[in-house]
Amino acid sequence: MSVLTREEAQTRAQLIDVHRYTVDLDLTTGEDTFDSRTTIRFTTRATGDTFVELKPETLHALTLDGQPLDPRHLDGNRYPLHQLTAGPHELTVDATMRYSRTGEGMHRFTDPADGETYLYTQLFLDDVQRVFAAFDQPDLKAVFDLTVTAPHGWTVLGNSTAERTGDGRWTLATTPPVSTYLVAVAAGPWHSITTHHAGIPFGIHCRRSLAPHLDTDADEILGVTRALYDRYHEKFDEPYPFDSYDQAFVPEFNAGAMENPGLVTFRDEFIYRSAVTDTERQTRAMVIAHEMAHMWFGDLVTLTWWDDIWLNESFAEYMGYQTLTEATRFTDTWTDFGVSRKGWGYDADQRPSTHPVAPDAVPDTASALLNFDGISYAKGASALRQLVTWLGEKDFLTGINTHFARHKFANATLADFVDSLATATDRDVHTWAASWLRTTGPDTLTAHTEDTGHHWNLTVGHHGNRPHRIAVGTYDHALDTRSGTSRLVLRERFETDVPQNGSGTPTTRPGRRPDLVVLNDNDLTYAKIRLDPASWDTALTHLSGIPDPLTRAVVWNTARDMVRDGDLHPTAYLTAARTHLPHETDLALVQGVLTFAATHIADRYLTPGERPAALSGIASLCRDLLRRTEGLTAKDWEAGARTTDPGLRLIAVRHFIDAATHPDALQDWLDDGTVPGGPGLDPELRWRILTRLAALGATDETTIARELADDPSATGQEGAARCRAALPTPEAKATAWNALFHDDTLSNYLFAATAQGFWQPEQAELLHDYVHRYYPDATALAARRGPAIAEAAGRNAFPAHAVDADHLATGTAALDDPALTPALLRKLTDQLDDLRRALEVREAHRPAPATETP
Repeated sequence: MSVLTREEAQTRAQLIDVHRYTVDLDLTTGEDTFDSRTTIRFTTRATGDTFVELKPETLHALTLDGQPLDPRHLDGNRYPLHQLTAGPHELTVDATMRYSRTGEGMHRFTDPADGETYLYTQLFLDDVQRVFAAFDQPDLKAVFDLTVTAPHGWTVLGNSTAERTGDGRWTLATTPPVSTYLVAVAAGPWHSITTHHAGIPFGIHCRRSLAPHLDTDADEILGVTRALYDRYHEKFDEPYPFDSYDQAFVPEFNAGAMENPGLVTFRDEFIYRSAVTDTERQTRAMVIAHEMAHMWFGDLVTLTWWDDIWLNESFAEYMGYQTLTEATRFTDTWTDFGVSRKGWGYDADQRPSTHPVAPDAVPDTASALLNFDGISYAKGASALRQLVTWLGEKDFLTGINTHFARHKFANATLADFVDSLATATDRDVHTWAASWLRTTGPDTLTAHTEDTGHHWNLTVGHHGNRPHRIAVGTYDHALDTRSGTSRLVLRERFETDVPQNGSGTPTTRPGRRPDLVVLNDNDLTYAKIRLDPASWDTALTHLSGIPDPLTRAVVWNTARDMVRDGDLHPTAYLTAARTHLPHETDLALVQGVLTFAATHIADRYLTPGERPAALSGIASLCRDLLRRTEGLTAKDWEAGARTTDPGLRLIAVRHFIDAATHPDALQDWLDDGTVPGGPGLDPELRWRILTRLAALGATDETTIARELADDPSATGQEGAARCRAALPTPEAKATAWNALFHDDTLSNYLFAATAQGFWQPEQAELLHDYVHRYYPDATALAARRGPAIAEAAGRNAFPAHAVDADHLATGTAALDDPALTPALLRKLTDQLDDLRRALEVREAHRPAPATETP
């Protein structure tokens, strides 16, 4: 199948204007395919040739201006349109299309809990052609009229209000002009809760088997939605541009959510069937905020081409966190961003595949799909946060509103965005954009302090090429009279500018040198931070005593970066975690630090011989956290993880399970149905325990089957697949490998679950031969099953546990295979760079060989 190039898109946009799509979908024709009829009305500016895209199972008929065309001329996913004359045209396409099991195009899912079937579209980035014929590029916007025939008892949702017009027939109101990738349909026997707000119909929807869980959280979800909607209308001059706002929580969704105008689709894991922490609730609220921001930036104003995807994602990421903080009870969102999202950006920005936030050119749609990463989201949002710090929020919002007014229901570029900002300020926004958005890699800011007696001096060393406006926090030891322990108190926080090139001018402050000096104290810029030696010593011993969680996040990120750069021994990070997490009050920090300790340090940066001690240390830390949260009452657990103690206890239980090296305690919990002192084991915890027991060789197929019989839900099916793949027997591994790489029937979620279970560090000897089989098998799989499975194969099925030079050599050689698809090549490039880094971390701390004494 051909991918669309930037040059082809520009040529087509110069030739045609698209006005209207009339799409009729029949979803009653069987379990494998559906019928699609599309009429496209467009105008050609001059005589010329072009093409329309579609990927049919069967192409039945086409007519152009009433004249039949030969379906046999379909070339891959393109049908050529030759010698179009200047003026209006009407193209009609009749086709049968195939349902997807990979979350691309029209995804079909049958719920194992009750046998009900649900369909939804995911047309981003170029998958509209899996559902109906289209001129598939973002700058050919048009209005859409959709009709859908669905089985009896189903509800159809779409970008606009839907009306049942007959037996199984649904008509959706005409949309405003939108891009093809934003069209959405969701059909099935949805459980729906509807209301109105500010004159707009609001709805939230999920599959029926999740109805009780949606009902439990409906007030929270709708309350957050209303608050965000109102706050965005205070920020933006343009009103919400669509006629309704539905949020559908759909099964087996690949992304977190998708910003379809009027019908946002979310992965339905956000409908919690098991206990979650308040940080996880905050994450759900942030995703709601992120997607709503897209209604303006992405949907009302859309990128012209995919090189400006950051204009969509960075804006929504920044605005989601900021507006959630302003409008809801979730007021510490930037701490979570700092500890969970920012590391994603830093990691991506230090790999060979790094790219500018705003790349100079993205040649085609396959390349564009690779840029949905930590740079376009986390780094871009951090850049916008720095821009607001430098520009001021008032001028920033003025520029944003100018941009909306100039380009509403149309398309725009980076240059358009910067020009709009420039109208609101005298500052040189164009130069700022060039240094921040057109460059790669993180800068490093290093504090150098000098005590002169009555004053102290700070010089900020700068390795990089961007200007920064940062806050500097200074802290001193103070005695807590109640506890008799030392804590840190803020002396002052001041702003300073770090120039684009070189170090800043020394800053002189009164008094002795503070005990702790923290650069980027409010985390307002994007840069790796290094403390001066005295401050680092203070941080290691008093990190939990720093009063502001966002400052603690900056220091923890510094420690994380130092471990990854080989400047801090991984065990020193574990020691800091053991010392400070028992006193930590912010759940996002506890979760972030424990995750890095487990998945990076224990699993990759330490040797196999060091791993058991690291896991034992993590388990001991989790026991400390459990002891801290003993004595919770039933009322505490009813409040759920919305208060610190139940949430902290839940985090500790999860990580204790994952770090367990002996099965006895886990088996006791599973047999008793509860952790001593709570919580009781809900389905998520039961499957988590069983997966760990499987990895340890302490369970069997009979137990897994019994658990699945008790929980036959979709999540239960995934849990069973994960457990079966984790069993340490040759037969289990062979079965799982065949399902992953040869059978081709696993859905995207069952593929991910099986892959997650397959590779277990404890089973390195059993898995040794599969490491070398992975590369040719994954390459062939990606070519057969497409980008979504290729991404899952590179992410979940990669043998990350095998940190050795032989694996690195094998993988590096595999990158030269011309059969690699772009999606898999990108994932393997990143994974192998992480493997190389892990080996370098190990080498940096390898004990020097002993020398003999003569």
